[in-house]
Amino acid sequence: MRAHRFTEKQKSQWAIDGYVVMEGLLNPTEVAEITGHVDKLFEDHLARNPDDDAKAGMDHRDALEVCEPLIDMIDHPRVFDIVLDLLGPYIQLSMAEVLVRSPNPDFAGFIHTDGGQALRRIRVTETSLPLQLKIQYFLTDVDGENAGNFTLFPGSHLRPYPEDDEEVSVHVPGAVQLKVKAGDAAIFPHSIWHGAAPNRSTRIRKSLIFCYSQMFCRPFDFVAPSAELLDKCTPRQRRLLGDLGGDWKPGSYFYAPDDQVEVMARG
Repeated sequence: MRAHRFTEKQKSQWAIDGYVVMEGLLNPTEVAEITGHVDKLFEDHLARNPDDDAKAGMDHRDALEVCEPLIDMIDHPRVFDIVLDLLGPYIQLSMAEVLVRSPNPDFAGFIHTDGGQALRRIRVTETSLPLQLKIQYFLTDVDGENAGNFTLFPGSHLRPYPEDDEEVSVHVPGAVQLKVKAGDAAIFPHSIWHGAAPNRSTRIRKSLIFCYSQMFCRPFDFVAPSAELLDKCTPRQRRLLGDLGGDWKPGSYFYAPDDQVEVMARG
């Protein structure tokens, strides 16, 4: 039985606004445990890069390779059924990212769409499966504005993004800086205009981003996962990381293995 699915109200918001915030998706114990690992990654990052200023924060890609406890987030039981509902079963995990946005008066914030120059020009209809979606898990409260808030433009997933990036910023009318609690999560597609507000508060904002896409898309973070990582994963997690259960052949990521639906549903 599926643990979590979108309500009718959330389905409507997803279609109209292009995103949904799920409150309390992670419980306090999970938040505390994950935050401890994020703090250790940040400490290690600063130790490896002594010339970096702590206010620059951290954007750590391919985090599964260096933080084993995050593996369970690949198909988190309170999230993955929603992913399947939105994307269908022919999918992969293409990104696992740890973000630390420190107080930094020099950071102006930014807005973008995901997938680079080409994907920026591709928007799917309201009745289409998404090409990609991200889940951003917030590990710290963000209760004011200009505190490193995740920022987006509701409804922009159906509009062309300006060719001139300078036309869009976190301060342009229509931008919404999300105010969230630790444990909340935002779910959004590649095409929504989004980014981060400046962090002029006194607190660090910490979050995770997990990205899922259709199998025929290239992963963001890696060419292939390490054998060491795959050895720590369940069959479903291995499949989401690109292990199709056999040798690669032409068309492998377009025509899925016969057991793809079963593996995705198995848990």
